[in-house]
Amino acid sequence: MPPTESRLRVVLFSFGFKYGMPIDVNMLLDVRFLPNPYWVEELRAETGKDRKVAEYILKSRQGVKFMDHLVPMIDLTVAQNREADKKSLRIGIGCTGGRHRSVAITESIGLFLKLKPIHLSVFHRDISKDTMYGSDPNFCN
Repeated sequence: MPPTESRLRVVLFSFGFKYGMPIDVNMLLDVRFLPNPYWVEELRAETGKDRKVAEYILKSRQGVKFMDHLVPMIDLTVAQNREADKKSLRIGIGCTGGRHRSVAITESIGLFLKLKPIHLSVFHRDISKDTMYGSDPNFCN
């Protein structure tokens, strides 16, 4: 029987801090500093999977600068975990509600990671949750 190929399993997911922080992660990123599409009426109902929302975040000054640093860091982290023969790496990316910013960043990093020799799973834990606070500005920073 031929040996099975050993590959790092990377689980990449978005979440909303207001629904609780995940505890089963190796790396947790908080992207609440990025511009929030929630405050743009025509983007509010969409998600970070929508092209207009993703561009609003990723093409902002803050988004470009963040991705310029994040992509090499993710690349290094994945490479070092593979070199150490780790079996899995879980990366959680969070924003306030888990619908816009964290989803756009997760999708973008997911596209980058698809090119790597890893087993990749991408999901969005809170993308479909309705906000229980409506449009109360105290809960969407």
